[in-house]
Amino acid sequence: MTSSTPSRGAAKRALISLAIGSFGIGMTEFVAMGLLPEIARDLLAAQWTASPEIALSQAGWLISLYALGVVVGAPTIAGSVARFPRHRVMLALAVALTVFNGLIVFAPTFELVCVARFLAGLPHGAYFGIGALVAADMMGPGNRAKGAAFILTGLTLANIVGVPLGTLLGQHAGWRAAFACVAVVFVASTIAIALFVPPSRGEPGRTLRAELGVFRIGQVWATLAVGAIGFGGFFAIYSYIAPVVTDVAGSPQWVVPVILVIMGVGMTVGNLLGGRYADIDLRRTLLRSLVALAAVLVLLALTAGWIVCLIVFVFLTGALGSVLAPAIQTRLMDVAGDNQSIAAALNHSALNIGNSLGAFLGGVVIAWGWGFTAPAWTGVVLALLGLAFAVASYRAEDRGARLRRP
Repeated sequence: MTSSTPSRGAAKRALISLAIGSFGIGMTEFVAMGLLPEIARDLLAAQWTASPEIALSQAGWLISLYALGVVVGAPTIAGSVARFPRHRVMLALAVALTVFNGLIVFAPTFELVCVARFLAGLPHGAYFGIGALVAADMMGPGNRAKGAAFILTGLTLANIVGVPLGTLLGQHAGWRAAFACVAVVFVASTIAIALFVPPSRGEPGRTLRAELGVFRIGQVWATLAVGAIGFGGFFAIYSYIAPVVTDVAGSPQWVVPVILVIMGVGMTVGNLLGGRYADIDLRRTLLRSLVALAAVLVLLALTAGWIVCLIVFVFLTGALGSVLAPAIQTRLMDVAGDNQSIAAALNHSALNIGNSLGAFLGGVVIAWGWGFTAPAWTGVVLALLGLAFAVASYRAEDRGARLRRP
């Protein structure tokens, strides 16, 4: 930080203001998953009547298109605004999130809702990436993963409070009501950022062209692959958790929000542990969490018919998936050199490629008639592929370090 470093109380207010926005992002990203049946019945009525499975698979496009917006927006927006003061950038991103999520509420057709979901995803990665840099400045040296985890806390808390309540509201008042609540959260975030996030520096010398130089670094690509593929294992099952609860476990619809709360608690615990342990030993945290995620998804797939087992393994899936987020964030910042703004945002591109990939492949195996536990097995494969990329990345790094020794 500069000489204008805020007091502890001012820093706390600023970080909470940013976390309100990440809470809204968590709601808009994940509430669609719990409301896929309601969205499909409303916007794809003809397909639902003919085949609920195919209608659900098509409704899953809303998850994939949001993720695609994140993938496109994260590097382009973060790279383009690196030279501007970060507090102004965060305010502009909060305004954009408010507007685009408002469009979802009023879009009358499935196609227009798809467009609005894509637009809503565009500011996502830049918000988290630049917000993580602001948080890291406030947290101080040696706490980069904790800073990233703090911003992500709003997202994980959304999965405890916002997503279950939004799902419950959407089930009873219509799915659009849930997204109206999301827009209100972003209004609150915009006001809080304007009031409490202090002026901060940009990097006047940075240009989009310079920031895009990060893509010439092989280890950046390897780390992005770990996030995109490995984290896809988490989203493969999370995207279709509602039909797993109702069709596989045979539980009533009201249990879906309860399961989402449990997933959210797991995500919050995992996020906090991931931030702590990634600062201690990043390599072990990343590799072990991918192994454990694959193992838990196997157990979930085998026992999903029993609601008690489903509760346990949903919690563990959420925890292990969220351990990955700050670990991959920190790994990207380690290997990106001077390109910190775009590296911080690229983490969310990678995770949302995983979101899109997991949702798409999960929908494919359901549409093939393999059942609602098939996405969990898809997740096992994705987690193990992510592990393979992580192992290869570290081996290449170790080999390079040995070659550089005198």
